[in-house]
Amino acid sequence: MKRLDELRHNIDATDDEILRLLNKRAEYVIEVGKIKQKSNRPLYVPSREKAIYDRLVKNNPGPFPANALRSVFREIISASLSLEEVQKISYLGPEGTFTHLAGIKHFGLSSKMISARSIPEVFEDVEKRRADYGVIPIENSLEGVVNHTLDMFMDSDLNICGEIFIEVNHNLMNKSGVCEDIKRIYSHPHAIAQCRNWLNNNVPGIQVFEVESTAKAAEMASKDSSSAAIGSEMAEIVYSLKVVHRGIEDFVNNFTRFLIIGDVKPENTGNDKTSLVFSVTHEAGSLYSALKAFAGSDINMTKIESRPSKLKTWEYVFYVDIDGHISDPMIKKAIDSFAWNVSFFKILGSYPKGEK
Repeated sequence: MKRLDELRHNIDATDDEILRLLNKRAEYVIEVGKIKQKSNRPLYVPSREKAIYDRLVKNNPGPFPANALRSVFREIISASLSLEEVQKISYLGPEGTFTHLAGIKHFGLSSKMISARSIPEVFEDVEKRRADYGVIPIENSLEGVVNHTLDMFMDSDLNICGEIFIEVNHNLMNKSGVCEDIKRIYSHPHAIAQCRNWLNNNVPGIQVFEVESTAKAAEMASKDSSSAAIGSEMAEIVYSLKVVHRGIEDFVNNFTRFLIIGDVKPENTGNDKTSLVFSVTHEAGSLYSALKAFAGSDINMTKIESRPSKLKTWEYVFYVDIDGHISDPMIKKAIDSFAWNVSFFKILGSYPKGEK
C-alpha cells in the first residue's frame, strides 16, 4: 500500500510538471503568434504541424504508445492556437457526420466547427473569410469519388492544404439500445449500401429508409423511440443515442478521404502529395502524350479521375494526384513538360499526406 501511495505521488508530481511545461509552451506560442501577426503570416501551418508529429513519434522511446501521441498533441496544438485565435473550420454538415469527425480529428476540439449545408457553401465560407479552412469529402474507398467536390475546384482559387483519412465504422443506434424497440431504420444511402448484408442477415423484417445524412438519421432516431439510425460514434454522442450493434459495415478497411481547403500553400515536408486538374484536346493519344511526362520521370501517379467538361460537349477534364511536392526539382521539371501537352492546366495544391 505504501508503494502504491508512492507511485501515485510520483504521478501527481509528473502531472504538475507536465502542466508547468504546457504553460511554458503556451507562452512560446503566444510570442510566435505576435510575430506572425506583424508579418501577416497564417497562424496554422500544415507542414509545421506534421513536422511536430513526425519528430515526436520518431523520438518517442516508449512505453507511451506512438499512435496516441498524435491525439494528445493535436489537442495541445489546437488549444495553443486558440490562445492566438480560435481557428474557424467550415465542414459539410450537419453536426455528427463523418466530415464533422474528420474536422475535429485534424483541428482538435479547441477549434470552432461551422456546419455548412453544402460543399459549395464550405468553399464560400473560406473564400469570404467566414472560416479559416474548410473540410470536404473527396472519395470513399468503396463508393468512389465525390464528383461535386472535384467540380468545385474548376472555379475556385482555394488550395488543397491537407487531407484526412477516416475509417468508416457504422453503428446501429436508438434511444434505448434495445433491438426489439426498432420498427424502422434511417441512414444515408452510402451507409445503407455499406451495411446491406448485415441488415439483411440480422434485421430482415425492418424497413430501411434513406435520408440526406447519417446525422439527420440520428436526429430522427433521437425523437422517435421506435426508430433507429446507422451512423458514426460522433452522431451517437451528439444526439444522445445508445448503440444496439457496433461495427455493422459489411467490409473492413473502409476509409473516406477528406480534403482541407484554404488559401495557404504548405511547404515541402518530404512526404507530400500534389493534386492537379487538366484537359487535353479531343485527339487520339492526347491523354497518353500528357501523362508520359510523369511516367518518364518515374513519378508515381496515385489517382486519376475524369469528369465531363462544362465548357465543351464530349470533352473531359482530368483530376490527378501524384507523389511529391511542387517544389521538388523532379516534380517541377515534369510538370513544366506536362504543361506543354495539355490545353488547360491548374495545380490544386501540394500538401502533407494524411495518416491512415
